Amino acid sequence: MQTIHIWNGLEKPYHKDSDAQEYEAEQWGGRCVFNVTEPTLTVYPPQGEDAGIGVVVLAGGGYTTEAIQHEGHDVALALSQHGITAAVLKYRLPNPKTSGTPQLVPLADVRQSVKLLKETEAGSGSGLKRVGVIGFSAGSHLATVACVRKSPIQKEKPDFAGLIYGTTNLSDENLKWLEDSLYFRKLTEAEIASERLLDFVTQDTPPAFLMHAYDDDICYVQESTLYAEKLFAQGVPVEMHLFAKGGHGFGLGREEDGTSQWLGLFVSWVKRLAVKEVSRR
Repeated sequence: MQTIHIWNGLEKPYHKDSDAQEYEAEQWGGRCVFNVTEPTLTVYPPQGEDAGIGVVVLAGGGYTTEAIQHEGHDVALALSQHGITAAVLKYRLPNPKTSGTPQLVPLADVRQSVKLLKETEAGSGSGLKRVGVIGFSAGSHLATVACVRKSPIQKEKPDFAGLIYGTTNLSDENLKWLEDSLYFRKLTEAEIASERLLDFVTQDTPPAFLMHAYDDDICYVQESTLYAEKLFAQGVPVEMHLFAKGGHGFGLGREEDGTSQWLGLFVSWVKRLAVKEVSRR
């Protein structure tokens, strides 16, 4: 396991100095981080047979915190045990004290992390070179943004996405959340249009694995079904698993409601996706 500063030696985009201090606290039954201003990537190397697949892990927390343990490090360790290189991104949280454009900060960190992991994989000379993202709740929203908003730098584009009980649809409720926790102001009409993520799905959007519980009362199940329908209509590979019970924020899941099955399903999907990609070359 290695932790790197993703902007080491470089200027952090959209950053301004402040007195904000990062700290950790127990929340939702696990360790969470607050006021993140120095983004890091903690890499868990693959155990056993290397699948040649890298995943940037994005914990949720509503953009006010990051559930860095149960939606970050626990997930990365589990993925590494399946031969996947998993890297937990502790991304900068949007904060008007630390940035004049807080809504741009998390995405910049995700793109830099995907690029770094791709360069690391390419430099290793081993196996298949595919790097994607997997996000939970707000982290899933962030992963979706990274997939549908095209970067001019190809290495910043995820090759696939795992979207775990996230949001994709700009409902009135989600708009208020973005105004309160990401932008810290009312959105302009142009910004509202840019946040209609479903409108930006094309045949070039990365393949996705989606998972949700029907009884999730924080991020509704339609957030996943609508995105899956958009991908399918564009001919983009998509797999979705829905559970009757589970609620929200369960991380690796529970045996009693069946949600613990999702990680094995994701691993199977992403490895099959990688094999199909090789066969098309």
